[in-house]
Amino acid sequence: MQAIILAAGMGRRLGPLTRENTKCMIEVNGVRLIDRLLTQLSALNLTRVVMVTGYEGGKLRSYVGESYRGMPIEYIDNPIYDRTNNIYSLSLAREQLQEDDTLLIESDLIFEDSLFRLILDSPHPNAALVDKYKSWMDGTMVRLDAENNIVNFIPKKAFKYSDTDSYYKTVNIYKFSRDFSVNHYVPFLEAYTRALGNNEYYEQVLRVITLIDACDFKALPLDGQKWYEIDDVQDLRIAETLFADAEDKLLKYQRCYGGYWRFPTLLDFCYLVNPYFPPQRMVEELKANFETLLREYPSGMGVNSLLGAKYFGLSQPYVCVGNGAAELIKSLMGSIEGPVGVVYPTFEEYPNRRSADGVVPYVPQNPDFAYTADDLMRYYADRPVEALLLINPDNPSGNFIARADVLRLAEWCAGRGIRPVVDESFVDFSEEGDRNSLLDDATLEAHPTLVVVKSISKSYGVPGLRLGVAASADRTTIERMRKDVAIWNINSFGEFYMQIFGKYEADYRSACRKFVAERERFAAALGGVPFLRVIPSQANYFLCEVTGRFGSHELTRLLLDRYDILIKDCSTKSAFPAGSQYVRIAVRDRRDNDRLVEALKTL
Repeated sequence: MQAIILAAGMGRRLGPLTRENTKCMIEVNGVRLIDRLLTQLSALNLTRVVMVTGYEGGKLRSYVGESYRGMPIEYIDNPIYDRTNNIYSLSLAREQLQEDDTLLIESDLIFEDSLFRLILDSPHPNAALVDKYKSWMDGTMVRLDAENNIVNFIPKKAFKYSDTDSYYKTVNIYKFSRDFSVNHYVPFLEAYTRALGNNEYYEQVLRVITLIDACDFKALPLDGQKWYEIDDVQDLRIAETLFADAEDKLLKYQRCYGGYWRFPTLLDFCYLVNPYFPPQRMVEELKANFETLLREYPSGMGVNSLLGAKYFGLSQPYVCVGNGAAELIKSLMGSIEGPVGVVYPTFEEYPNRRSADGVVPYVPQNPDFAYTADDLMRYYADRPVEALLLINPDNPSGNFIARADVLRLAEWCAGRGIRPVVDESFVDFSEEGDRNSLLDDATLEAHPTLVVVKSISKSYGVPGLRLGVAASADRTTIERMRKDVAIWNINSFGEFYMQIFGKYEADYRSACRKFVAERERFAAALGGVPFLRVIPSQANYFLCEVTGRFGSHELTRLLLDRYDILIKDCSTKSAFPAGSQYVRIAVRDRRDNDRLVEALKTL
């Protein structure tokens, strides 16, 4: 068995990283792709490795040399790499291809060691590694029959997003028997290049063979093994995350702050949204209007504040719509000049918008970080603040104060010239959630200094739309916030979502009821994990104390490394006692929640 590596490409999309070197010389977590690949190949007892080089081929040859750990390396130069595609590179190696069984590999791949064993241990002499289509994949796709025979290669031009459920992506690691190369592949390769030229891809030859020639060519589908193809700097960043060691992997994920759709196998329990909304019909309505929304400008604040008001049954002058609650938080906190009372531990987007001396912290002195309206009134009675922030339910503790007590606190604030700010992004997850909201005209008018902030992302399950509202009968504050944000701060998809929401309100109420039931069940299941103490919560997450066996950081790292599950390590959050071990775990649907519980119990 020999290996042929195609390494002639220029890698233009990697910009300065390939300005003076070919793609396989870039580093992933400090290791060059070519070093990683040759190390993997050196463990396979190959007769030789043939590298087809082109762009900066001299540097690659000088770097690698004539052997690697005793494995002979031979080179073939593609002098017209800038005017041809990989079909020409492979055609230059057609003589070598016919001399032995061959592993054919592209040099811009990174993958687990197990992939070579999977293809070499297969009894099928001619095979391709394939993986079920995922959104990040590009290039040649294949379809398989019930016995994993490749029945069709689908080039980019024939790709249809409507058919992706039936697609597999070639990993670009192939095994060709010498007989297949001599009697099938090379003859077709020569005929194909004569007829259609050299600006094609070698998979096109396989496509022709599978269409008109009865050859045995099997697909070997992956089962969760990691691999990635690196074409641009975003690919490189993703690869560095996927193939980092356990400690660095956690850090790299945490630094993303989202965008986890790029990692389809990741199960994200940091994700604080409603698992039961929006319904599929609403998603289909958004899809049906996708092209119009993509091509048209959104409305300005006048229309969007009207939609936001309609969404919550409010008067338009009381509402400012934001690009997520974060935009509104920044604007609101920037308008408060004096100190702000903040309960810790907390969602730190609010205090992060203040200087350290602009925050007067209150930390509940009990193991559950529980507190009441009376606790806040006692604490701030002799601590002057301009505003008092209440996140209700609180994040990360899940502490909840009933509506009547929140209004009593607002009255107390009014009597002392304190502006109450209530973030109720999670209130719909509370029991009787729709009765606990402060978003109604009568409540706002009865408490004219009250500002209510709500993230639509959380309980409505649409974080990708980036929507939030601030509401107050204090029109001066609302007008100032409207002028503070960008004129087109909401995109057309968010605007359309607010426009159609009314048709799905009954679905939303049903989703919240389903959620409350699942939270109760999930709490009992987590309670069966011997090293977790689950703190009661009225939100869509649980703060859990890690009481033994693991620290919170170690537990977070192990879940990610072994099970591809991400939870929130709270040990570094402000106001937790030194040495305390807490994690926050979101509530997802039953299947995902059971997967987490099983992983925890296995640990």
